[in-house]
Amino acid sequence: MKEKLRHYMNPLHVFCRLRSCGLSNSITMRLCGVYERVYSRIL
Repeated sequence: MKEKLRHYMNPLHVFCRLRSCGLSNSITMRLCGVYERVYSRIL
């Protein structure tokens, strides 16, 4: 369960899901940049 959650919360996975939802590349890159910093501090 922990590994599956880690996979879905991975910044690259989040990036791909946001792009598939239709967000532009620049907005998605900014959002994931912030998210990656938060994600790395948590782990």
